[in-house]
Amino acid sequence: MNDLHLLVQQLERIANTLENAFPPPINYSFKEDIIAYLWDHRFCNGIEQPILIAVEKPNLIAFEDLKNIDRQKNLIAQNTRQFIAGLPANNVLLTGARGTGKSSLIKACLNAFHQEGLRLIEVDKEHLMDLPQIISMTYDRPERFIIFCDDISFEEGETGYKGLKTVLDGSIAGKTNNTLIYATSNRKHLMPEKIHDNLSYTTDNQGEIHPGEVIEEKVSLSERFGLWISFYSFTQEEYLTAVNQWLKSFGIHQTNDEEMAKEAIRWATYRGSRSGRVAAQFAKDYAGRMQIKS
Repeated sequence: MNDLHLLVQQLERIANTLENAFPPPINYSFKEDIIAYLWDHRFCNGIEQPILIAVEKPNLIAFEDLKNIDRQKNLIAQNTRQFIAGLPANNVLLTGARGTGKSSLIKACLNAFHQEGLRLIEVDKEHLMDLPQIISMTYDRPERFIIFCDDISFEEGETGYKGLKTVLDGSIAGKTNNTLIYATSNRKHLMPEKIHDNLSYTTDNQGEIHPGEVIEEKVSLSERFGLWISFYSFTQEEYLTAVNQWLKSFGIHQTNDEEMAKEAIRWATYRGSRSGRVAAQFAKDYAGRMQIKS
């Protein structure tokens, strides 16, 4: 009896060891009523594994609530409209000044087109090597997926860009007809370009044989996006227009209040930036102060 008990204990230990070494695969399930997902990593039995997280209440915004970026709205709306219709469409890179509506514009696309089958999967920069896996799991889905990579750029030594390059162009594990990459960045060229790259035409035994290819490698990542959309800092008038729009969304309709405008300009001066983000932050502060008084 004791021998049998010892055998059972040994088998349990072996089973636990195998389970830790080879954890069961995570079930990546999509739900009909969920329009947005987060791709993350979690530890299961001590093993890090990717996981798809449903976003029950995504933070959406309407196209009409985004001011001063009409050209950008038209470009991305047209590209997305082609995509959900099954027509040729481009991967999109949105670049430019911080806080000018790049990420909000992608959320507006989801808001506008999710009833037509558009879905969004947000992937952080550190998980971009998983992009081929994400593409594979969406392959047979009837929906259309935007893979959203927010605020990306890469420093020396980072390898996540390789996963991005794989799905953007040219790989056998690349994108399918029901996925597009929409990425935002404050830098037009996603990888750093340094002076020493241009000085690498040296002929010492440490120099590159083909130094121009070093520069081409760094520029080529951005060029793999078919559509570039640039954003610029707001003028004072555009900034105040954005402030008024945000105030209306918070229930404040004093759109021509001179004292409010002075406060808004002062707020932007302290922040050192006029943008949609700064306008929204001021509007929250102002609306909260006005409503607490009433």
